[in-house]
Amino acid sequence: MTIAPGIAVTNGHNRNLVAPETVIGEARDYDLLFFRAGHRAAQAPEEPRLGEAVTAYGQGKDGDLRLAHGVVKSIRECAGCIAPAYFIFAGDAGPGFSGGPVLNASGRLIGITFGYKNSGRERLIYAYPMSRVQCELSALS
Repeated sequence: MTIAPGIAVTNGHNRNLVAPETVIGEARDYDLLFFRAGHRAAQAPEEPRLGEAVTAYGQGKDGDLRLAHGVVKSIRECAGCIAPAYFIFAGDAGPGFSGGPVLNASGRLIGITFGYKNSGRERLIYAYPMSRVQCELSALS
């Protein structure tokens, strides 16, 4: 996902999907990998809001585009941080969504997925808000 002119992000555990010569760096404490991309345009991000409807994008094993719709359930702060650590939404995402974008109902980028777990009757998907992603990118400079 392009987050700044010529810069994209995915999860560090997706490193095998990124050409090594394009890697800019990896976040020290978060599963984020930054790399050079040909796309010059990046849309202005927004922050997630509790109760907000979201759509996550992923890729199936056969390369098909997958969508998962959900609602933001929690935003987790971290002590002493200027940006939230992550947010959680309930939805039907799983393998193939890691490092993919999460958009709000307005189509604005609000996060990058990094994991999921089943919790009772629902699946909880974890994502880094764009403020956290931007903080981690800035820390590489």
